[in-house]
Amino acid sequence: MPTQISRIRSVALYFLPVTMRVPLKFGNQVLDSVTCARVKVTVEGDDGSIAEGWGETPLSVGWVWPAAIDYENRHDAMKNFSIAIAKDLESFESTGHAIEVGHDFIENRLHDLQDEFNSDREEGTELPHLAALVCFSLFDIAIHDAYGSLNNCPVYETYNADYMDRDLASYLEPAAEHVSFEGLYPSDFLTDKPEPQLPVWHLVGGLDPLSEEDLTGDEPDDGYPVLLRDWIREDGLDCLKIKLRGNDADWDYDRLLKIGQISREENVTWLTTDFNCTVTDPAYVNDILDRLKDGDPVTYQKILYVEQPFPYDLEENRIDVSSVSARKPLFMDESAHDWSFVRLGRELGWTGVALKTCKTQTGALLSLCWAKAHGMTLMVQDLTNPMLAQVPHFLLAAHAGTIMGVESNGMQFYPEASAPDRELHAGLFKRQEGILNGSTLSGPGFGYRVDEVKRELPDPVYRNDS
Repeated sequence: MPTQISRIRSVALYFLPVTMRVPLKFGNQVLDSVTCARVKVTVEGDDGSIAEGWGETPLSVGWVWPAAIDYENRHDAMKNFSIAIAKDLESFESTGHAIEVGHDFIENRLHDLQDEFNSDREEGTELPHLAALVCFSLFDIAIHDAYGSLNNCPVYETYNADYMDRDLASYLEPAAEHVSFEGLYPSDFLTDKPEPQLPVWHLVGGLDPLSEEDLTGDEPDDGYPVLLRDWIREDGLDCLKIKLRGNDADWDYDRLLKIGQISREENVTWLTTDFNCTVTDPAYVNDILDRLKDGDPVTYQKILYVEQPFPYDLEENRIDVSSVSARKPLFMDESAHDWSFVRLGRELGWTGVALKTCKTQTGALLSLCWAKAHGMTLMVQDLTNPMLAQVPHFLLAAHAGTIMGVESNGMQFYPEASAPDRELHAGLFKRQEGILNGSTLSGPGFGYRVDEVKRELPDPVYRNDS
């Protein structure tokens, strides 16, 4: 019989500040740094055994919380809420598989904890749910890692009836008569043979220079590429994700034309467009796509899918997007907080889901299962993951069966943050011939091999050693 988690014994939370080599633009927010939150969670099994698990997520303020209030106000709130979660886990009582523990916390504690936290904040500065999920995600990831270690096996080998007491019907409700989750487990929706190598997507940010005339003289001289062509040639890239403004149609169209030309000249096969959640009328996206189809049909054909043009909150912005998905596959990203939002998105005409481990490993797996059961396609998108955060991100894509590989851009914005990890997992932290290679991952949990990474951690911001 597998060993189940009986309680969380201790939590140690660390904040790792990371400076970007070039700025990254999320919507109207330009970022030059990020705090990566890392946690070590120690669990006790029902047989008295002890195991440790690690999790990490960038607290990407601009992505989760696009508000007008001061950046540091939001940044501090996310750090403080992460500490609040660490403290709350001391008394959280849930047993079983990691998915069961993670789901129980999300459903029975996270919302209340968020409400308690927001009760002390001024009106208009409340922490949004997406930010709360990101803050919890590192703890959830660590619990999954610990569960694998508790049973001395890779955690992806545990998402089945041999280890889980509850089937998917305990978590998910179907939206179609032909769909049932009775007697099914995540393993029924994961790939039989996960790929150790995946095609990798490169992010072309809205501030990224495309040619010599775009250079300002402030670019870093650190041995890494700056211009798009140099990145393509250096890393053998074949997939480009294009950040657009979503509120300036002429700029967006011109950007697509320029990158489309570069992609033809450099033999890049695939493109995707990311409108940064700033569009409120499907006609904006449709007009650009139709204009591109007529004016540059080769670039149009290269666009594999369109990512999240519309606002985060689906419940407040119930936009019928079927006219967009009739042109190109349309993927939810920021809006897909959990499987219930995926269900709402499907009703509104979305056809795919961009999964992210930063919205919890538990939630990503449940959304994956719901989406696949209802015929939706999948991608795994990056949160500019460095260091430990890169590993569960890659493994999710390797097991999910995505439409095309995985996005990974930490090596563009802060490659040296992952230098110790790159010594051990070179293929995960250096894109080569357009590929990420996870073949060096091994051992229980996520296979981090964390004890072999030569990194000194700062003092924890919170530690409970009960």
